[in-house]
Amino acid sequence: MRPKLLKRLSLDRLMDLKVDYAFKQLFGSEKNKEITVVFLNAVLQRNDHHRIKEISFANVERGADYEGDKESRLDIVAVTDAREQVNIEIQFTNKYDMVKRSLYYWSSLYQKQLTRRMSYTQLQPVIAINIMNFDLFKEIDRFHTSYRLYEDRDHTLLTDVLEFHFLEMPKLIRDWKENKLDPWNDRLARWLLLLGIVDHRKNKVYEDIYKELEEIAMEDRTLRNAFHDWETLSASQEEWLAYEGRLKRVLDDESARNDSEIREKEARKEGQREGQKEGRKEGMVESTLLILKVKFPDYSLDAVSEKMKSIESLESLEKLQKELVQVETWAEVNQLLERS
Repeated sequence: MRPKLLKRLSLDRLMDLKVDYAFKQLFGSEKNKEITVVFLNAVLQRNDHHRIKEISFANVERGADYEGDKESRLDIVAVTDAREQVNIEIQFTNKYDMVKRSLYYWSSLYQKQLTRRMSYTQLQPVIAINIMNFDLFKEIDRFHTSYRLYEDRDHTLLTDVLEFHFLEMPKLIRDWKENKLDPWNDRLARWLLLLGIVDHRKNKVYEDIYKELEEIAMEDRTLRNAFHDWETLSASQEEWLAYEGRLKRVLDDESARNDSEIREKEARKEGQREGQKEGRKEGMVESTLLILKVKFPDYSLDAVSEKMKSIESLESLEKLQKELVQVETWAEVNQLLERS
């Protein structure tokens, strides 16, 4: 019988590779850089002539992006044998404006290349790869989109120094469920499906994806190594505790942001209701004064206006309005004001 790919752990005991800590431990280490090279070639769709053969890792780990953000960024920056810098960012939750965020970090890496007495012609391309555990482009069905700088009419390439890739995991899983993927012949789908096997946000594992990739891994040595390293990483108590801590922070942050958004929506609705109420009261006062001005052009209506504006209850104001518009003498107006 064919040996099992995973020898110790069940699928639910594997780290979710969409969590940046787990992703970086597997794809961002020197000992696993062969895995990363294969993954990058799959994303960038490099042919044999331009294929990445070797990478090194740059240590650019940053602290919190914004004030109050307790999470440090755990991106991977790989430098290829062609001296390209590739920034790989994986986002478990939809936290910030992903496009502008990616542009910001691309520009940071690009400008940091420039040193004193260095020519602009020496600046090397920077490629941004964004893996997202959420849908970003609602109008596009494809799970992989890529962008460069092209002329508007002729679509000629302005420069090769800028390249962005966006990989949306929910669309990938949707295509898998609809039998639109062929991981045997599509290397990118194969590697992204590896990230999709475990979903710790939904407490779900996709055994059907695992079984398909297990078959492929018997013939794909790099994928088989990735499975083994993934299992070893997940089996480490120290690594698992660090992973759990990171996952908890990410989910707690998402929960707090969701609660904040709900409170903001409720506050806006309450504000709209209060605004509508105030608008209605102002309309009632103005219409009543207009009617009284026609009836009693020789009298000041300031007291009537002040009295009506001082009434908080909409029901009481409506009652006074009905009584005022029905009066026939100024004496009746004064009596209503004293009684209200």
